[in-house]
Amino acid sequence: MAKFLSFKNKVVVITGGIKNLGGLSAQAFIKQGAKVVIHYHSITDQPLADQLLAKTQSLNGKAVLYQADLKSADDLKNLFDFAEKTYGKIDIAINTIGKVLRKPIADTTEKEFDQMDNVNNKIAYFFIKEAEKHMNDNGKIISITTSLLAAYTDGYSTYAGNKAPLEHYTRAASKEFLARGISVNTIAPGPMDTPFFYGQETPERVAFHKSQALGNNLTKVEDIVPIILFLTGDGWWINGQTIFANGGYTTR
Repeated sequence: MAKFLSFKNKVVVITGGIKNLGGLSAQAFIKQGAKVVIHYHSITDQPLADQLLAKTQSLNGKAVLYQADLKSADDLKNLFDFAEKTYGKIDIAINTIGKVLRKPIADTTEKEFDQMDNVNNKIAYFFIKEAEKHMNDNGKIISITTSLLAAYTDGYSTYAGNKAPLEHYTRAASKEFLARGISVNTIAPGPMDTPFFYGQETPERVAFHKSQALGNNLTKVEDIVPIILFLTGDGWWINGQTIFANGGYTTR
């Protein structure tokens, strides 16, 4: 393993990379000279994707867009094949995608469970697999999970439950990839100040979540991007870990 002293010309793949945490992460790497493959989910987000690409070009950055609904292992293979054909072997892979549902177990359908499990569990697993296959030695793989893994709460059985295996995948991968110097880590933000969160909560519960962290705040995407950059640079010695970055919202 080794830290990256510079991101210049490093090849970065980011899923969910045009808005919220993924979008800000993409911009951070682009500003530091990386070549970034920006995945986005829906064709309806094309205008937003084009805006980000235009901003990249105004910064003389290097980035390409890749639109796909990631549902299968083949979809992940296609993403990384595209990235490698475009820029070469990958150096950094960041998976920010997730699907959230707040619903009691008694009301959750099998279809809802399968949809949640596919995005939060299966796709996360095969992201790690394909990232390593297409990656240079000493690469970095970072996945985003949730601080609800350490919470005692109702309603989020499928979201937290389907995200939970990612910790085990991260530990196993970090051990299996040691010989290649590839680090694998997971970041667990608290409830984030994005539309991803507000659609599931009442105003009263939003106020409660805020009250559980420093400064009566939700986690902001600006709080997490520096941690992503740190893990690929000076934090290179961190490996196989889940980092709870949440202002004290939950802990272990």
